[in-house]
Amino acid sequence: MKFFDRNTWFWFLVCGLLFFPFLGGVHLFDWDEINFAEIAREMAVSGDYLRMQINYETFTEKPPLFFWLQAISMKIFGINEYAARFPNALLGFIVLPFLYVAGKFLYDRKFGFLWALSWFGSILPFLYFKSGIIDPIFNFFIFNGLFFLIQYMWRKKGTRDLYFSKSPAIYLLIAGASVGLGILSKGPVAYLIVGLCLFVYWILERFRFFISPMAFVKFSLSALGVTLIWFGIDMAINGPEFFIDFTIRGWGLLPSGGAGYGGFAGYHFVVLLLGCFPASVFAIRGMGKFKEASPHLVDFQRWMIILLWVILILFSLVGTKIIHYSSMAYYPISFLSALTLRYLIDAKINYKKWISISIAFLGIIISIVSFALPWIGLHIKDFLFLFEKDAFAMANMSAQINWSLLDFIPAGIAILVLIGFFFSLKRNKYTAFKILFFGNCIWVFSALIFFIAKVEGISQRANVEFFENVVGKNVYVTTYGYKSYVPWFYSKIEAHENQNAVNQNWLLHGKTDKTVLISCKINAKDKLEKDLLDVEFLYEKNGFYFYKRN
Repeated sequence: MKFFDRNTWFWFLVCGLLFFPFLGGVHLFDWDEINFAEIAREMAVSGDYLRMQINYETFTEKPPLFFWLQAISMKIFGINEYAARFPNALLGFIVLPFLYVAGKFLYDRKFGFLWALSWFGSILPFLYFKSGIIDPIFNFFIFNGLFFLIQYMWRKKGTRDLYFSKSPAIYLLIAGASVGLGILSKGPVAYLIVGLCLFVYWILERFRFFISPMAFVKFSLSALGVTLIWFGIDMAINGPEFFIDFTIRGWGLLPSGGAGYGGFAGYHFVVLLLGCFPASVFAIRGMGKFKEASPHLVDFQRWMIILLWVILILFSLVGTKIIHYSSMAYYPISFLSALTLRYLIDAKINYKKWISISIAFLGIIISIVSFALPWIGLHIKDFLFLFEKDAFAMANMSAQINWSLLDFIPAGIAILVLIGFFFSLKRNKYTAFKILFFGNCIWVFSALIFFIAKVEGISQRANVEFFENVVGKNVYVTTYGYKSYVPWFYSKIEAHENQNAVNQNWLLHGKTDKTVLISCKINAKDKLEKDLLDVEFLYEKNGFYFYKRN
């Protein structure tokens, strides 16, 4: 069976058409997108690719792989939003054909197509390839590590009904190297996730060793060898400071919610149910039994269920609740969805009413939200009472955003997709599933075009524009009362000649050698004016107040 066929090229084409356009159409979002882009920018500007810096101070929260990719992209496309998001768009160009090929070899071409379709046509999985955050790269390497480790174990067992034909040692090396690249992307959680999956599988196998201790050691050494490409060189040149601080920070954030985002225990269950619609609905059935499934397909299903629950439980226990923490679950969810779809198409399992009810319920919620956003935008004065207790949100609503009847297009698309799906369901399930997933993808893409720039215009554009106008000026920039990476990236700060420039207290209260430009939010304005008596008010816009200290 060939790696490349017309379906492979189809996914390359679709990814090229939908992932690369409009990457730079809207400013990067605070925090993560701008934080990571600023690290890459300082890397590209300084030429120091061994150390990560933010505001030209050593940054010890993340390893460098993703920043290397962004810095290379900035060297090609310039320092802008497109360059910051390009690595993930390029990854999407790889992942969907990869899922198709993997599914084709696990089952058949139709299953491979459905696996790629389940990813492509779901909300958050699609959106993440249009973003500038680390997690898509991180997750890809974790999945590869587990995927090729499974191939290794199958080859050692002598499984004959598979098309992966390399030697077991090759798959073991690829698996370890992939996990090592995951560690270089975001840290040792990559190894932890794979290790927990192996541990759970070992328990389910009644403590029978399905992988020899020596093979596990080789796998671990392969992962370690890749990480030493950077960690070892950095320690040799700069000492163990980064490694020690990075380790302490990483483990310290796990139980505490250190990033400042709390949430209820079932947070990630809800995020994945809504964010992976419609694949999440079919994935529920995908965790059940399938008659006539080949032994290796049943085994892979078992691995994907284990991976899904490891992610859900691990990040539900973590104090910090951020939407992309559970994004690794997109791989098992899309697989389990494809498995259900494939068996439904062949009528090997019954199509239950709860599937239609769930799709209708969640689809109607999407349609209502898509209709409500432009409706509220056109009648914003009637809804200001909702923000009375939040002065900053109230001021955000004063942004001049031009809503029009065209902004109802996403709502129309969402409704048409639901109608098309249910109309086709009884006639041809395969056609109905294509309508649902491709239609949902079109809805996501249209929502990006019509909504995302308006959301950014309300939430942060006034702040971004202030600092964009500072580029090239010999000034210091900072914030008061809140944390943001906007000042550094959008004013394109250069390396500091005066080392006091990294000290915010000195910028706000000290005797500086340059003018200091300060941004604060409306809810901290009074405190700032009492605290900083020597500032000059410049102007305010959409909840942001701007000052300078001469």
